[in-house]
Amino acid sequence: MSRAGGRFVVLAVTGSIAVYKMVELSRRLVQAGATVQVVMTKSAAEFVTPLTFQALTHRPVEIEMFAMQDERAAGHVAMGRQADVVVVAPATAHVLARLAHGFSDDLVATTVLATSAPVIVAPAMETHMWQNAATQANVSALRARGVLVIDPETGPLASGDIGPGRLASLERIEAAIDEALGGSQVLAGRLVVVTAGPTLEAIDPVRFVSNRSSGKMGYAIAAAARDAGAEVILITGPTALVPPAGVRTFPVESADDMKDAVVAQLPRADAVIMAAAVADYRPVERVTTKLKKKDLGNEMTVRMTENPDLLKAIVAARRPGTVVVGFKAETGDATSEAGRMLRDKQLDLVVANDVVSPGSGFGSDDDQVAFVSADGIETLPLLKKSEVARRLVAKLAERLAR
Repeated sequence: MSRAGGRFVVLAVTGSIAVYKMVELSRRLVQAGATVQVVMTKSAAEFVTPLTFQALTHRPVEIEMFAMQDERAAGHVAMGRQADVVVVAPATAHVLARLAHGFSDDLVATTVLATSAPVIVAPAMETHMWQNAATQANVSALRARGVLVIDPETGPLASGDIGPGRLASLERIEAAIDEALGGSQVLAGRLVVVTAGPTLEAIDPVRFVSNRSSGKMGYAIAAAARDAGAEVILITGPTALVPPAGVRTFPVESADDMKDAVVAQLPRADAVIMAAAVADYRPVERVTTKLKKKDLGNEMTVRMTENPDLLKAIVAARRPGTVVVGFKAETGDATSEAGRMLRDKQLDLVVANDVVSPGSGFGSDDDQVAFVSADGIETLPLLKKSEVARRLVAKLAERLAR
């Protein structure tokens, strides 16, 4: 159920062809019981008339800052103060720039500047405009101030091209509104342990064996679990990422280090999500001084031995009711391998992905995965890793609720 019921939602609509989608969003919000105040830029009104929104929201649509129908003297800032959430959608590149630089020269910008409520921005524009360094800098500035920016999706654009820039789905925007209004808090009171990144197995003080994991998926899961109200412990191998705020983070290096860190949390853990890419093998010996090239010759041989199976160790040591989620990265049929992993290691859920599929895999901001469990297989389309994480957390909450 939407959390918008009984809340005051300011929907700020700007001049993009995607304006027509906001007609449906305003209808859904009103149907959920929200009071929806639509604010439009003049260019937005060229695409959809204000009367359309007024008919759906049963409120006058505001466009001109000093011609507002709010009777208060400070009407042009009153909406921002009254709002429970401000949603700017679709947000053009021009509007992103003005918001990032704190302009207050129209009603949309003034409302955002005057509010203390959560602000959600859903950009929509042509691919090259979205990818331009100036736009990305503006998005980063907004995020740094706490604005929730919903990345656009990849798909057909008004220009006829196909690429990133398409307005996020209404479902994603609605989910962001719910989150901003307090979120579902479905994991409140739960402890979720998340592993992320690669492990690093030392050969000598300067050389090591590792893998290509960036840690992005694990960090996204930690943030999503936090947003769902959980206490989150992130156990991470070496990455270049900044840990999510509000998450207790424990950096580790080797597979043994990660095992010890996870097992130490099991007495309290309600769920363990093993998103890390743990090395299967480690060098038999680690020398304490650097191996010299002149001593090695033309070839270097490193004898490897198998690391302990971390997932099996966790399943064996978990307390009753603890949910354990594994990840299966493959090059090929990841789903069948995930099913085997589910059975062999007695896991509750396995997230399968093909790391060589286009747009997915290590280092990417997107991923295409399948959730494999005893309930069956749910295959997701190519999504932002943050969205995959949100859906995984929802799955986890359902399982814990059982």
